[in-house]
Amino acid sequence: MEDVEVAPPGPLEIRVKVVSTSICRSDVTQWQSTAQPDLFPRIFGHEASGVVESVGEGVTEFQVGDHALTVFIGECMSCKHCVSGKSNMCQTLGLERKGVMHSDQTTRFSIGGKPVYHYCAVSSFSEYAVVHSGCAVKVSPTMPMDRICLLSCGASAGLGAAWNVADVSKGSSVVIFGLGTVGLSVAQGAKLRGASKIIGVDTNPDKQEKGIFAVQNNNCMLL
Repeated sequence: MEDVEVAPPGPLEIRVKVVSTSICRSDVTQWQSTAQPDLFPRIFGHEASGVVESVGEGVTEFQVGDHALTVFIGECMSCKHCVSGKSNMCQTLGLERKGVMHSDQTTRFSIGGKPVYHYCAVSSFSEYAVVHSGCAVKVSPTMPMDRICLLSCGASAGLGAAWNVADVSKGSSVVIFGLGTVGLSVAQGAKLRGASKIIGVDTNPDKQEKGIFAVQNNNCMLL
C-alpha cells in the first residue's frame, strides 16, 4: 500500500470516492504483460462504484453526492461514432492505453511530485479516482454498491454481447465458451432475449451449477 496524492478534477472531470471495486482478468493480464509499455508506478482497476466527491469545470450531469459507476470506454456524445449510435467506438473517450487522462495526457496521481500512471483512465484500486465525466454513469443511490460495480465491465460486456452484438433472437440456441463473469452474463443476456437453449462450454465442472443458476432453467448444459 502506498499513499498517493490525487489531484482535483480538471474540466469535464469528476473525482469519485471509490466504495466498491472488483478485479478483472484484464487488470492481471496487463500487470503481468511484457508486451505492453512499461508504465509504472501504476494504479490498476476499472470496475468500480462510488460517490462523486467533487466535480470539475463544465460538468453538468453530475453533482457532489451522486452515486456513479466508472466505465473504461466512455461517450463524448459528439464524435461521428457517438452520434451514429456506436458510442462503444468513441473517438474521444475510447480505450486509453498510455496511462494518462484523455483530456490533457497527464496523470491525476502522484507521489512526491512524480507521476503515478492510470489504467484505462479509471484506476479504481485507490480510495479516490478522477475520471472524465463521460467515463461515468449516474446510478440510483438505492443500488447495492458491492454488486453493481460488476456492471462497469464484466456484466455489461457479456450482456451487450448477447443483446447488441450477437442480437440473439427468440427461440434460438446459444453456445458460450467460458463461464466466467462475462460468459455468465452472456447467458443471462441470451435468456432475456428469449433463447430456448443455452449451452455452456467450460473445463471447470463447478461452473455447471452457476450456469444453471444464471439462467434459471435446466436448458443450460455444460460440455
